[in-house]
Amino acid sequence: MLGKLILPCMFLAASACMDRAAAETIDVFDDHGGSVAVYAQRWQGLAARGVDVRIVGPCQSACTVLLGYVPRRRICVTPQARFGFHAARRPEMTAVLWRGYAPDIRGWIDARGGLAPDFKWMSAPDIYRYFRKC
Repeated sequence: MLGKLILPCMFLAASACMDRAAAETIDVFDDHGGSVAVYAQRWQGLAARGVDVRIVGPCQSACTVLLGYVPRRRICVTPQARFGFHAARRPEMTAVLWRGYAPDIRGWIDARGGLAPDFKWMSAPDIYRYFRKC
């Protein structure tokens, strides 16, 4: 009986390891953003596939919409990582960005004057309080 149980358990454990090992990693760097709606659709699809995201340079403007779709446990940052937060041109798109940010990220932005036309840059060492190092 024990032998019959061990084989399926070993298969399940191996399957779980293979799924994790096969996870796709997306590197984000020098991303200046664009349309919030386009970025939201892109990141929603990538998050549904279970991608991991490595921030290796600037991610600004609409690029930051990824924070609303990709779970934080799937995001890591390098020493060069930077998030650039600002208000979108259209108020309804600013609302989309804002709703996607976790409360602690919103607090960080609010402590620096909120979303406004000028960028609020989150980089090291602040970024390490919110995201794990790669």
